[in-house]
Amino acid sequence: MLRAHTVARHQIELKEEPEPVLQPGHALVRVHHVALCGTDFAIWDDNYLTELPLVQGHEFTGVIEAIDSKASDLTVGTPVAISPMVYCGTCGPCRAGRYNVCETISCLGCYQDGALAELICLPVEKLHPIPINMPLRLGALGEPGSIAMQAVKRGTPVDGETALVLGCGPIGLLATLFLTDHGVNVVAADLDEHRMMLARKFGAVATISAGVDPFPSPEDTKVLAEACQMAGPTLVIEATGVPVSLANAVRLAAPTARVVQVGISDTTAALSLRDIPFKELDIRGSRNSLNLIPEALEMLAKHQDLAAELITHDFEFAQLPKAFETMGDRNAQVGKIVIDLPAANAPDSTAQLQEVHPA
Repeated sequence: MLRAHTVARHQIELKEEPEPVLQPGHALVRVHHVALCGTDFAIWDDNYLTELPLVQGHEFTGVIEAIDSKASDLTVGTPVAISPMVYCGTCGPCRAGRYNVCETISCLGCYQDGALAELICLPVEKLHPIPINMPLRLGALGEPGSIAMQAVKRGTPVDGETALVLGCGPIGLLATLFLTDHGVNVVAADLDEHRMMLARKFGAVATISAGVDPFPSPEDTKVLAEACQMAGPTLVIEATGVPVSLANAVRLAAPTARVVQVGISDTTAALSLRDIPFKELDIRGSRNSLNLIPEALEMLAKHQDLAAELITHDFEFAQLPKAFETMGDRNAQVGKIVIDLPAANAPDSTAQLQEVHPA
């Protein structure tokens, strides 16, 4: 089989390697689609805290090709999305049920070899069936959907309140969609007019431009005020990772509001030590998800047309270098890039599937 190794900065090698052998409690999954995100670009750019070489790919779907049927009710031929998170189960956060922040957390495709391979062996508990009538390629959005859903749940949304979503990339757009389904009125902010247009399609009642100084503009200040029942949004989701955006979240939030930081950065934000206590704000982090891929898949299945709009580019497996180059092109208006592996184009990829009881 073929596996793609990121061997150094901007260098990918496709290598022929032996197929993995089925292990007890595992399944062999024929990978069909791998979606790329900002973390993937950072790894390819050698600007991430991981070691190369590495087989990337953590947002992916495939079809079960062989499975230890003693360990799962899933069957051969089932289309699945995969949870890439690996946690210990014994540290303090894990024992408290917060395994999404495990002290030794790892992730397939980020810290250990992932899914940019034709076949992968995975523990059966990592597999989540794709909803009926949902295209397999959309299932690759289950993992980023779970990230957005975790941020929404961390914000404990209340029906009828107004939320401000800062950043209209895929996570911000999905958070907007999930909040809208919770009955929340969403105002979304971004630098890009196209992304703001998408936010309105995803349910935002209004959008404001983040590309102004001061932010928001006087006109947008009125828009935000008209959308809020209190003196500002009672929930803010910061989905950019830009330090000034978190500072804006704290400044614009209403008294008693919850501010959820899901955007990640190694930089430091300067926050008002007056606003936080005077408004008695709750500042909440959000990382990974607590087994929310199944719920995210169901939500995406309800909104397939919108989910499909997040995927702006498709590339074949051999075009990986071009895919990453496209991610770095600021004029390309990249949403999600999906890599189609050979199985995605096969006329009948399930013809030779079989159940297996490994020794």
